[in-house]
Amino acid sequence: MNREIAQLPQLRLGKHTPLYPLIQGGMGVKISGPRLAGAVARAGGVGTIASVGLACDSPHYNGRNYFEANVLALKDALAEARATAPDGVIAVNCMVALTDYNDHIRAACEGGADVIISGAGLPLKLPELTQDHPDVALVPIVSSLKAAQLMVRRWQKSYGRLPDGLVVETPLHAGGHLGVTKAEQVMDPAFSLEAVIPEIVAYLEEEGLGESIPVIAAGGIWTRSDMDGLFALGARGVQLGTIFACTEECDASPRFKQAFVDAKEEDVVLIKSPVGIPGRALKTPFIARYLEGDVESSPCIANCLTHCSYKKDRQSFCIAQALIDAFKGNWERGLYFCGDNVSRCKKIRTVDDIFDEFFK
Repeated sequence: MNREIAQLPQLRLGKHTPLYPLIQGGMGVKISGPRLAGAVARAGGVGTIASVGLACDSPHYNGRNYFEANVLALKDALAEARATAPDGVIAVNCMVALTDYNDHIRAACEGGADVIISGAGLPLKLPELTQDHPDVALVPIVSSLKAAQLMVRRWQKSYGRLPDGLVVETPLHAGGHLGVTKAEQVMDPAFSLEAVIPEIVAYLEEEGLGESIPVIAAGGIWTRSDMDGLFALGARGVQLGTIFACTEECDASPRFKQAFVDAKEEDVVLIKSPVGIPGRALKTPFIARYLEGDVESSPCIANCLTHCSYKKDRQSFCIAQALIDAFKGNWERGLYFCGDNVSRCKKIRTVDDIFDEFFK
């Protein structure tokens, strides 16, 4: 495959430089597992394993040892992805909101991750957790200039180091948890990539950090034209999630992928996640009932979140179980997180097809 790279910015994340400035987004539970991450890394991008919930499909899990099994499953997933792409760049996405966040970070480092991408909260202590693994690049996810400034200043003051990149995710279009605290902020143009990317790029340049900290745009990117437009704003990389869920290599069940192919624009809804922040998902029968106030849930699996409205007052649902149900293809009971452009998934493609579209 002949792909053109001469006119593209180079994305350098610490000591790691993928062939193409594209990161595959982390999608849990095991939507972006080792098969997808390995395929993306082999194609020349950054392949990302979402660390959350990997135990659900692991032989290490016996129904009672969720946390221990998840650590082992993450290391297994990294080994599998590395076998597919020995020379590729492989990342792990770790959610700050997880009860065992520290264990996920350590397992990612010990398992050989090149990059850790961290959001669902600000990873203020991430350098401390990774101090014994200096070659692992650290990339926080932010949604605003204020958050970016806080991350840079706090890491400089507390640890004498900088982020190796910043993923700027817009709640206007992204899938899953949306990085803002209030529903009314989701569609606020102030959080658009067109507004936030230039602000953060200008701030980094003013601080003399423009070359040290690349900005990666995330949310709603579907075409080469979308990507080029963001590069024109100063981004040096892009992160794509939903488009990779509709690939042969995606680790989810065929029924999960078919739900994306069948999705219409009006099927995408916003919910208040049990985490306490807005999320974007498909309106499955389960989510339709939830939106109408009919709260139902399977029992809590493992106390996996530091803040969980279901655990606190039973007014939502066990998000881990709902995501596991989606991964397995249970349309009636699953939570299918997705970006707002999911209706553009018309067929199941390969990872190489997507890279050809973006870089040929």
